[in-house]
Amino acid sequence: MSSGSLLRVAVGPRFAAPLLDYLAPAEAPVPPVGARVSAPLGKGRRTGFVLEHLDGSDVPAERLRPVGEVLDAEPLWDPVTLEVLRWAANYYCHPLGQVLAYALPQQLRRGGQLPAPPLFWRARDNASDKTPGLLARAPKQRDLLEQLLAAGRGGLAERALASLASDWRRIVRRLEEKGLAESFEPGIPQPADMLREEPLALSPEQSAAVSAMPTNQGYACHLLDGVTASGKTEVYLHLVEQVLASGRQCLLLAPEIGLTPQLAERLAARFRVPAAVLHSGLNDGERLNAWADARAGRARLVVGTRSAVFVPCRELGLIVVDEEHDPSYKQQDGFRYQARDLAVMRASRAGIPVVLGSATPALESLLNVQRGRYTHPRLTKKVTGSRPPLARLVDLNRHPPEHGLSAPLLQAMSEQLESGSQVLLYLNRRGFAPVLMCPDCRRTEECSHCDARLVFYRRRDLLLCHHCGARRRPPTVCENCGSPLQTIGRGTERMEEELQARFEDYPVARMDRDNVRGRRRLEHILGGIRERHYRILLGTQMLTKGHDFPSLGLVGVIDADQGMFSQEFRGPERLAQTLVQVAGRAGRRERPGLLVLQTRFPEHPLLRQLLKEGYGGFAATALELRRRSGWPPFAHLAVLRANAPEAASVREFLDRAKTAAPENGGGSAVDVLGPAPALMERRRDRNHAHLLARS
Repeated sequence: MSSGSLLRVAVGPRFAAPLLDYLAPAEAPVPPVGARVSAPLGKGRRTGFVLEHLDGSDVPAERLRPVGEVLDAEPLWDPVTLEVLRWAANYYCHPLGQVLAYALPQQLRRGGQLPAPPLFWRARDNASDKTPGLLARAPKQRDLLEQLLAAGRGGLAERALASLASDWRRIVRRLEEKGLAESFEPGIPQPADMLREEPLALSPEQSAAVSAMPTNQGYACHLLDGVTASGKTEVYLHLVEQVLASGRQCLLLAPEIGLTPQLAERLAARFRVPAAVLHSGLNDGERLNAWADARAGRARLVVGTRSAVFVPCRELGLIVVDEEHDPSYKQQDGFRYQARDLAVMRASRAGIPVVLGSATPALESLLNVQRGRYTHPRLTKKVTGSRPPLARLVDLNRHPPEHGLSAPLLQAMSEQLESGSQVLLYLNRRGFAPVLMCPDCRRTEECSHCDARLVFYRRRDLLLCHHCGARRRPPTVCENCGSPLQTIGRGTERMEEELQARFEDYPVARMDRDNVRGRRRLEHILGGIRERHYRILLGTQMLTKGHDFPSLGLVGVIDADQGMFSQEFRGPERLAQTLVQVAGRAGRRERPGLLVLQTRFPEHPLLRQLLKEGYGGFAATALELRRRSGWPPFAHLAVLRANAPEAASVREFLDRAKTAAPENGGGSAVDVLGPAPALMERRRDRNHAHLLARS
């Protein structure tokens, strides 16, 4: 066979086989590496990805089948991104075909085509002089032309025109016929045209941080360790400006969809360059267009959540991972990966800098600083000059809460509200009540598919499982003994009702996944907070990450003990990060804020150390404890998970897997622990267990 007449193909998205060999199509050009093909598999066809051109195959010639349609004339990914995807599939032990499919927009996974390059429209140079005579009786044409004139020589994309008029195509064609408008394919903005507003003057610390992170000297990983409100975003913007001026693209990652709009807005206010935003809130068409713009280099700025780490960029020059400590960067199901770590790997392979920013860096990142792998520019002062919030622990054993709020917290809230400030209350528990229980026989309402209690939602009169989504109407009486049921505990829905009843004159904004669905709802609530329509802000972790609330005077943590006794070894780290992050929302301007932590364990070492030494002191102690106990980042962990309808078959499989593993201890560098049931053993009618390998 001639060179290149054989192809090695990864088949996806649901096929878990190793790579398969195929014949190249006889009547079409050989598809390039990184292109999609329609690959025969069994009696059907699957979308496959060409990974190699082969000179020979171990498969007998008579068994080789030709691929069908070649879906792409050129690779979907640049070589570096494809290399990172292959590395990720190997490192995270996931089928390569599934990984490649995961990295694509949904329409491309289904065999769709890349969209054509977008056309822009602009007014011709003499359009304003001709408008009065030619458009006197065409108000729609006149209105659209005014929009084009206002946009200047940069024009408007067809997508923007579609939002202005439903029949924009007919209107713009008439303008073209009259010599008033023209279409064009935009070029990349020149550096001289890039800035929309002048950069802010940097503080000495910010200036030193920018100087410590050169953007033109190849790969380096920088941990930008800055207290809340120290101006990390402004440092990012100065680095982005350098990279854009050199003609390259920038990729900026945020941990959650709620943070992407404000980051994109900051970039749009500063830079007059095309940007692409990618997150789960987009529809399929929007996501495909944004992905294609990044790939083609039309989008010079790419902003997204964790999956955006796989978006191909033709001329990538910088990666920024904001809030790098956030657990949302870890994909928890399906293809499990850590986007922060993949961003570092991608930057290393591409030979470009990567910046990890946080006020509470992950212990893994701090250890990499100690080992000399990362640089460590620091921002220790708030740019406003304001002092850290004054912190107070409230012992709930001495001050029993009324409706979840102790007397000291209620007094602090009243004082702040009367002074005109806003108040933020943090409660990381959704729903009205986490438990619906019979007070007589102690029976609780539990999910029939999971080892979990059903959460009660009073407004929707609903019991909901937060793990599998099962839902049903709550019973009016106990199914065991017929007694009336009681709600135990409180979630954000219940707390919202109680706050509105107690503070009637102060509107309450609730931010959690139940109340904030879609970007428009999120933007509406955030806008109401910024405009001070809402005076009391109540929410889960969604409310605590990265948002700037200038009028916030008080942060109250309703239950600081959540996560304090977690069975997960990262539990204390997560709790410390959450408390520091939520505290940082207060006093972000010229006034110091107030932090009130309600706890039943006021003498707990974690709380005492955080208040006395800050996150840095906690992190140093936590790293030493991890080193002594042999947990990451001083050890490597690998988990083999198994699930099946029957617990016995899960146990049998994991027992066989453990038997096949090297002997524990002795000459082996790997300890295999387990099998052990998962923390939630039964989920979605399947039993879950795992083996843990540690070295």
